[in-house]
Amino acid sequence: MMTHPRSALRFPLEGAAPTGWQSQFRGALALDTAHESMDASGRSRYRAVFISDLHLGTPGCQAAALLDFLKAHPCDYLYLVGDIIDGWQLRRRWYWPQAHNDVVQKLLRAARKGCRVVYVPGNHDEFAREFIGHQFGGIEVTEEAVHRTADGRQLWVIHGDYFDGVIQCAKWLAYVGDNLYEFTLKLNRYLNHLRGRMGLPYWSLSAYLKHKVKKALNYVTDFEVAVAAEARKRGHDGVVCGHIHRAEMRDIRGTLYCNDGDWVESRTALVEHFDGRLELVHWNPSGQARGAGHPVQAVQA
Repeated sequence: MMTHPRSALRFPLEGAAPTGWQSQFRGALALDTAHESMDASGRSRYRAVFISDLHLGTPGCQAAALLDFLKAHPCDYLYLVGDIIDGWQLRRRWYWPQAHNDVVQKLLRAARKGCRVVYVPGNHDEFAREFIGHQFGGIEVTEEAVHRTADGRQLWVIHGDYFDGVIQCAKWLAYVGDNLYEFTLKLNRYLNHLRGRMGLPYWSLSAYLKHKVKKALNYVTDFEVAVAAEARKRGHDGVVCGHIHRAEMRDIRGTLYCNDGDWVESRTALVEHFDGRLELVHWNPSGQARGAGHPVQAVQA
């Protein structure tokens, strides 16, 4: 039985007087969890859901947990913000279990049932950029998108790889880094298998290393600032992106920067409520591999 799935990646603003940008992005970093719309089945319904970096076609993709999340949270708009299918890995070795097929079928089914599904390809699924302007089973393929929230804010939706100097200037280095990342994920799976047997919760080795390595932190900060600056230059109130596998929602010089994270390590999504509030949510399955029906858990940032 699904318990009430709700939480936000909340920011340490409790007790502080609202600043100008907090007022400007009213509710974007809201600390309360007000009423969510419920459908006939009692599921929490969002106005919009943004997910990225699924990496379907790799062993690291947490497809079962993602499927649980999508089933628990129907929405009116679903944005697939790049790296949905990992073409880089599939070219090296074919890996496509039934769970990955189930995710694709779920996305197609959502589009058939009236959800507007928008697919913005990233660098790992760059092959899909050849089909920009087309639809597949009702899923729109576009280079970028603009989403207007219920409270009138305009969000630029992009994957973000165009702001990655390694991707743009030294793609061979990106491939090397991708192999190292895959090795880290493989090690992470073994570690979490052992942690699960010991009754310990899921822990991300890659995320831990990102937080500890200064150069990685500098890279993330530079990326966030560059993306927000371009959104501001284009006249948008904020930006939603993926690419760096780090969920985040913060103000950068008057522009709301949102990164919806990934479904390899963090199992995060950006969601919009029907009043226009934005939240980052973390889907926390049980210690079991299939992650059957556990609710979104609160994450403090």
